[in-house]
Amino acid sequence: MAMTDNRAEELLITFITGDNLRHHCRMVAHAMKTYARELEKSEQEVHDWWLAGMLHDLDWEKFPDDHPNKALYEILPPENLPEHVMEAIRAHAPGRTGKHPETEIERYLFACDELSGFMHAVSLMRPNGFSDMKAKSVTKKLKDKKFAANVSREEIKEGAEMINKDLSEHITFLINAFSEF
Repeated sequence: MAMTDNRAEELLITFITGDNLRHHCRMVAHAMKTYARELEKSEQEVHDWWLAGMLHDLDWEKFPDDHPNKALYEILPPENLPEHVMEAIRAHAPGRTGKHPETEIERYLFACDELSGFMHAVSLMRPNGFSDMKAKSVTKKLKDKKFAANVSREEIKEGAEMINKDLSEHITFLINAFSEF
């Protein structure tokens, strides 16, 4: 049986206590769901893409040194997630797992993860958040190495390339998605 939205939310609340990381997981889940719909995926695939986004950082807070392997090998196996969801979670952190994004779901999760976090940081600096944000303001902030310094600009660039999108186009898509989030 497929994991329900409620069960995914329960896992998120169980393993992540910080509001910021919970919010990040929900943002990435929303980005993934929005892209899956744009790509005209079936409802089951839309749900799977959402799950990958929702659960991708499940172990980051409690087990940062073992992320994402703690989730992949201990936390998530009893949940019987589809293999492609597990592989997407594995591929979102290639430097830690050795698994590089190859399939569509894997590439989109990689592309949405870092950029979503960065864009959230940008939105916090703006009086209207995402509502009047433009891609140009995000790309300008990307050039400021001191702003959200822990976010890999290289992974953001790589992610857009993986999904065959111009970075500005990818940012604009996510601005629209997050404006309704």
